Amino acid sequence: MVSSAMTPNPVPPASSLPTPAVPAAGATRHHDLEIKDAQLIFGSVWRSLEAEIGRENLRFPKELILLGGAPGAGKGTNTGFILRARDLTCEPVVVSDLLDSPAARQIKDAGGMVGDREVVGLVLRHLLRTEYRDGVILDGFPRTTVQVECLKLLVDQMHALRREFAATPLGVHFRQPTIHIMVLFVDEGTSVTRQLQRGREVRTHNIEVARTGVGAPIEERATDYDDALARRRYRVFKEQTWDALQSLREVYHYHFVNAQGAVAEVEQNILHELQYQSTLELDPRTYDRLRALPVASEIIVHARQELVRRLDAYEFEHGALLGRVATFIEEKIMPVVMRHAISGIALVNTEEPLLDDPLAMAMLIDVFSERGYHAVIDLHRIEIPEKFDPATGVISCRTKKVYRLQIRFHGSEIRRG
Repeated sequence: MVSSAMTPNPVPPASSLPTPAVPAAGATRHHDLEIKDAQLIFGSVWRSLEAEIGRENLRFPKELILLGGAPGAGKGTNTGFILRARDLTCEPVVVSDLLDSPAARQIKDAGGMVGDREVVGLVLRHLLRTEYRDGVILDGFPRTTVQVECLKLLVDQMHALRREFAATPLGVHFRQPTIHIMVLFVDEGTSVTRQLQRGREVRTHNIEVARTGVGAPIEERATDYDDALARRRYRVFKEQTWDALQSLREVYHYHFVNAQGAVAEVEQNILHELQYQSTLELDPRTYDRLRALPVASEIIVHARQELVRRLDAYEFEHGALLGRVATFIEEKIMPVVMRHAISGIALVNTEEPLLDDPLAMAMLIDVFSERGYHAVIDLHRIEIPEKFDPATGVISCRTKKVYRLQIRFHGSEIRRG
């Protein structure tokens, strides 16, 4: 797969980012062991799923948005916005919610992480649910090197399934997978502050629930009440999860989002990172079919400059015709437009012969565009009976040309109260 070509948001100061470590003598060997562990874990889980539901039913989401981030980076806060930006309707898969066993809870409360085997097994099984077929946000996976390798093995299997079933009636269920890695980053100080703030808000909420009996209590995390545990949780993210996610930036679509600012600012950063890239998301055959058609964002880049250039050319090369077009607009069309200032849309029917000239029609559209309107012209030909021959029964008609103009603009908003 091709990595994302998007320009990431500004990276925080170097002091707040993990410092790349120089590989120790045994680092390569340790990494090899992690890859072997991943192969054993993934192979065991995959064989179990195949035996249980059948290979033809291993239908994973077409789009996976793997949402990671430092504690307090706002993953929960921004999930709804990401769902809307990608037009997804299903609830996100939050890995921490899947890991709800007593043993897992004890590890999490101490600021640690649950074992890879349990995480991979629960995640893969959960992703097979029908409601996730079009796409889903996966919050909290992968977090370790072993989980990263298991993700790569999963994507490899998804591609293998797609090739296997491509020429069969089941091919529609195995589409080109799209993998997004989205990392929300905040520095340690912001992370700890937000974790402890959450703890205070949760405790206040739960006290009120206990006092009034109204509402439901929220799960309390030990790390949200202890500065040292909150800092340890952040360090675990930097030492394990950060490096794991960074290793994927050259493999899948990678989106680094600076989450330090206000919610609205972070949303804009996310929106910028999730702009549509058809070269990376469409099936190669589909893209090849459509690639000759220009993308809208490409044709509008210089549209204003080209409009100005055309209008100036009209004036210097066809001044008289441009003058007639401008007079026609001023005297015949603008009075109608003015009467529709509230609605923002005016419809004008005209038989003006000036518009028989294609150049004049192009001028009219460009003039309206330059003035901030959107103009559309549609030609209707109407047959008008003129003569009837009683002997033959033939009716002679003349063709009446009617130009229908639709002028759109931002109308007035009237307050009612």
